[in-house]
Amino acid sequence: MEIATQLALFLENTPGTLAAVCDELAKAEINILALTISDTVDHSVVRMIVSDTDKALSIFEEHGTLVVENEVLLIEIDNKPGSLSKIAQELAGAEINIEYAYLATGQKTSQGLMVLRLSDAEKGLSLLKDL
Repeated sequence: MEIATQLALFLENTPGTLAAVCDELAKAEINILALTISDTVDHSVVRMIVSDTDKALSIFEEHGTLVVENEVLLIEIDNKPGSLSKIAQELAGAEINIEYAYLATGQKTSQGLMVLRLSDAEKGLSLLKDL
């Protein structure tokens, strides 16, 4: 479990835009560790955690891409019923809000990676580190 910097990019919602972003990151040998995309009528919000945040920020700045940085909590979570419930209950008991979350795991894998944007990442880390 760790706190990581997530980058939220505001991109045009057109074919090829994400491909161009991924190409630039690949050229710089930056790995995408987590990714989620939300769309709106005229743009997409691409949230990502990358292997080299500073280098990625430099690339996005060169291309004039609007980027917002946030601290998120990365948790390797057991792939079984009740895992998220336990985490959500612990956070609720400490009055820490889950602003948004995303996670993924395969059907046959024992763990997945969950990304949590919390109202207080440091407090959340301290609370959940022993789970």
